[in-house]
Amino acid sequence: MLTLGRIALLLTLTLPAYASIVSEIIDAIEQAVDCDSCHALLGVLTGAALLGDTVFDDSLIAVCKTTGAADDDVCQGLITEQGPIIAHDLRSISAFGQTATKLCNALIGLCQAPAVNTFELPIPKAAPSNPKTFTSTGQPPFQVVHFSDVHIDRSYTPGSDANCTKPICCRNFADHTGPIDEPAGPLGHLNCDTPTPLVHSMMAAVSAQKTHFSIFTGDIVEAAIWLVNQTENTSDMDQFNNELATLLNSPVYPAIGNHEVAPVNAFPRNTTSVGNAQWVFDTQSAGWTSLIGSVAALEVKHNSGSYSAVVEGTNLMIISINSIYWYKDNFYLFDSDALQPDPNGVIAFAAQQLQAAEDAGMRAWIIGHMSPGSGDALHDQSNYFDQVVQRYKNTIAAQFFGHSHVDEFEIAYSNYNNQTAETADSIAFLAPSLTPRQANPSFRVYDIDPDTYEVMDSRTFLSDMTDPSFQVSPVWKQEYSARETYGPAIGGWPATEPLNAAFWHHVTEAFTTNDTLFQTFNSFKTRGLDVPSCTGSCQTTTICNLRAMRAENNCDVATPGFNFRREEIEDFVPSARRGAADHCEGLGLRSILENVARNSQSMDAERVRKRVDEAYG
Repeated sequence: MLTLGRIALLLTLTLPAYASIVSEIIDAIEQAVDCDSCHALLGVLTGAALLGDTVFDDSLIAVCKTTGAADDDVCQGLITEQGPIIAHDLRSISAFGQTATKLCNALIGLCQAPAVNTFELPIPKAAPSNPKTFTSTGQPPFQVVHFSDVHIDRSYTPGSDANCTKPICCRNFADHTGPIDEPAGPLGHLNCDTPTPLVHSMMAAVSAQKTHFSIFTGDIVEAAIWLVNQTENTSDMDQFNNELATLLNSPVYPAIGNHEVAPVNAFPRNTTSVGNAQWVFDTQSAGWTSLIGSVAALEVKHNSGSYSAVVEGTNLMIISINSIYWYKDNFYLFDSDALQPDPNGVIAFAAQQLQAAEDAGMRAWIIGHMSPGSGDALHDQSNYFDQVVQRYKNTIAAQFFGHSHVDEFEIAYSNYNNQTAETADSIAFLAPSLTPRQANPSFRVYDIDPDTYEVMDSRTFLSDMTDPSFQVSPVWKQEYSARETYGPAIGGWPATEPLNAAFWHHVTEAFTTNDTLFQTFNSFKTRGLDVPSCTGSCQTTTICNLRAMRAENNCDVATPGFNFRREEIEDFVPSARRGAADHCEGLGLRSILENVARNSQSMDAERVRKRVDEAYG
């Protein structure tokens, strides 16, 4: 570890001293195999951070380039964007405290998440002794569309190379040489984010559904995260907001995703002394005014992107929350050793709006980008949010999220130690993505009971990219109906009963005994293209996670071992670089560090030192 004496010496040195720092960081990464050695790695990185952002960034960029963890421009851009946040964290916390353990869990994956810190979130009112009941009168359902993770690449270029070394392809990158290996089609490719014509095709298909309204659960900007900046993101948000307002024939209620901000994920807490994301809230406040109304738009501006709005002509309140304040990859969340249970008051805002809905005798939907049960969710905040869900479970008709890019769901329970259909009390629907990166572009249509506002059916639509017509005019077809697929498998489900938490718990029980049904779900989850095998521990973990809207109960655990290698990117190939580890991010900072570990291990020590010395010696 760098000592204070070593730091003082390095402060007097010139550029060649980077070689020593770079070598020290690479050594620490190579030796990081468990939680203790991860803390030691943070100690080494802290030494570089204390020398200033420039030294920290340049050192990590050199590590990235030296080991070939990513293309040079990706190393440069990504670390220049995110490096100062990590450096700020390291200067602000103890390298061996609980926050450092959380950072090791999030950034490197070598520490298990610490036990949840006990905290009771203040609730506006106690639960009523006789809560209002919501009863269906059997009226025909109305339809609501749910789309998410559009990741529109306004620089998508048909004919450019779709098989490249970047996190996303289908662009005219300046360093491309040689012939085009695989030309990008006009409407999309599995290695690329969404071209504008595909967005317009989806919106036309949504409008054809004649829906009452739509919900959009975030992520507008593409995954070229080493290139994005405030100017581009603002333009992308403005353009998409205009498309929402002009190309859809019904209202839409949006939520903020982690890609709306630049650097990606970087929403500072209001206790943080550096960084600023207010421009995102200001942009969306202005852009959403025509969609959600001026009162809700003002809430967006002053509540860190969260708002509530009553759907016109209904007894339903939409509560949109900025859940990126609970996201592990929002590295601003690790800049203090003091417990901050509710960053920017997002959970308290949800409780206040749910109380208002309960007082008014309304039902509520909660929408957001990242689900509270995600493996990407911080356990503390997920637990505190669950306290709100349990208090207002009678008011919450359903919850809706995206982020994972796959077709799935999550169940909350009144007793996670006794998970049954009787204790299942809230359901979250997680929509697959529009972006064709890794799978067919998709959206959902829900059939909604007009009295209870519960989901009576969930139908996923997709456009098959293997269809020859896709690159000319995508055809959007229903892939499956949840009621028709899963109802018979659980012994039948009454037509008058919603697809509530109890229904989905019964479905997970069927998954444990009916492998054919589970494999059908697995195919739907990944939208039918390159469906990965999921048996044994994969199947067990998947079912566990479906039953875990509270993150501490999911089965996503750190896997200490050789060079913090993660199972899902066991084969280091370009497709893994493009997002297998960070499905939503593409190649993120944690993937860079994983690649450093993998690549440096395959290079003998002398070769590493030689490359460092050539660059900085």
